[in-house]
Amino acid sequence: MGMIRNWNDFCGELIKAGFSIFGGNDESVFSLINFDWQNTPPGSPVRWHTGDPDTDPWEWRMRVLAERDDIAYGKVFFRKGGFITREWYPYFLAARRGGDSFADAYEAGEYSYFAKRVYEALHGSGPMPVHEIKARCGFARGDQPKFEKALADLQAGLYITISGQAQKRNRFGEEYGWHSSVFAVTEHFWPDGVFEKAAAIGADEAEAAITEQVYRLNPGADRAKVRKFIFG
Repeated sequence: MGMIRNWNDFCGELIKAGFSIFGGNDESVFSLINFDWQNTPPGSPVRWHTGDPDTDPWEWRMRVLAERDDIAYGKVFFRKGGFITREWYPYFLAARRGGDSFADAYEAGEYSYFAKRVYEALHGSGPMPVHEIKARCGFARGDQPKFEKALADLQAGLYITISGQAQKRNRFGEEYGWHSSVFAVTEHFWPDGVFEKAAAIGADEAEAAITEQVYRLNPGADRAKVRKFIFG
């Protein structure tokens, strides 16, 4: 892969790669930015947590969602952030969901009742920020650990994904406070074609294709971790 010096470089290399773990740790699999804020390579203009939208990777996770329609971001690899392009998303869908609806997965006991409430709220009402999801589902403060686990599980299963960020609004409609993530079900996030392509790919074919791409990007990737990377 080429050297990444700014936002445009990052997007170009991500489209070539198809996916990337985010956060400065490649987990012995693959990350386009495999250094954290304490270990910036000499001569690199890329710096974590500066707030510069052109050279700060932390800004890029939301920028891809605001400016592009061919890249998804969410907690999809090792329960941490990662990017998947539109070209490669069908392969991960085929590997992780295999054509199952959320109802199928829930009936099979793969998701909690908390996850069911979150998914149904988003499916019925469209994208919502975290604070609105909590209110819509009636979650109490003591439910926070189960709520966070539900969000992580649904993202790992590719049933929901982050679609942006938003602030709370007061009674005058004015924004205030910290931004929180906005979530959407993946069927609403992606345009026509992504799920149709996934339906035509078998799980074994998907695993083989992703594995081959990982080793093309990183010949030294850890085999056990590659499998976990693929299946979430």
